[in-house]
Amino acid sequence: MATYAVGDLQGCLDPLKRLLERVAFDPANDRLWLVGDLVNRGPQSLETLRYLYGLRDSLVCVLGNHDLHLLAAGNTIERLKKGDTLREILEAPDRAQLLDWLRRQKLMHYDEDRNMALVHAGIPPQWTLKKALKCAAEVESALADDNLYTAYLDGMYGNDPVKWDNDLTGVARLRVITNYFTRMRFCTAEGKLDLKSKEGADTALPGYKPWFAYKERKTRDTKIIFGHWAALEGKCDEPGVFALDTGCVWGGAMTLMNIDTGKRLDCQCESPLSITLPATAKQ
Repeated sequence: MATYAVGDLQGCLDPLKRLLERVAFDPANDRLWLVGDLVNRGPQSLETLRYLYGLRDSLVCVLGNHDLHLLAAGNTIERLKKGDTLREILEAPDRAQLLDWLRRQKLMHYDEDRNMALVHAGIPPQWTLKKALKCAAEVESALADDNLYTAYLDGMYGNDPVKWDNDLTGVARLRVITNYFTRMRFCTAEGKLDLKSKEGADTALPGYKPWFAYKERKTRDTKIIFGHWAALEGKCDEPGVFALDTGCVWGGAMTLMNIDTGKRLDCQCESPLSITLPATAKQ
């Protein structure tokens, strides 16, 4: 039995299938961890979601910002943006089944035996592992609660609050938790977010660093797998922190990693997005 983690799919199903073929992935025995952003921008968002739903008993999946955007569009279709490749999902006959499965995925997964966490964007440096799991559970509960679901999706967009405060309540509290887990790249040691900078780790504004770069980070003893940050090109010098988004949808590669051995496999991808969109457009 082997467990593999793979970077952001973003509707690029063929590279995923090729990687799974290369490791002879067996859903009956093996497990696949997904860092989120399963859909959007790529050419096969609907096919990707259907394929993953078929593998659901063999998956561990956390939600990314594009997955949450799909859920919001499913609730209010006017939220679709130019460049989204989500309409086919929203018009599919199995839409309800797929979206219901997606909304019940985690924001953070923790494997106690491996002392390893799986998140989309990261964990802010001021949070302990216990705090991170507790905050993730708050958003997961809102997604699963029919009484809170719509209010959460309507209120999750926006950059404020820029920093965690224990006294935050309601949608503002859920929004900053969501931004930490699904949009964060740079922050201060106290967790103040810069959500505009999207380039490499060496492009931080004064007073900011990549979330994983702080010596005082309270999860330094926990291994962390994350995606979201294609500009890193899968490179992270921080011990025990594994960046897996290698920009498949931008014409880069899709990366799969055996989480126990650390061995990586890449599948080069081709996408028109790598030609038509500048690096600063990467979300």
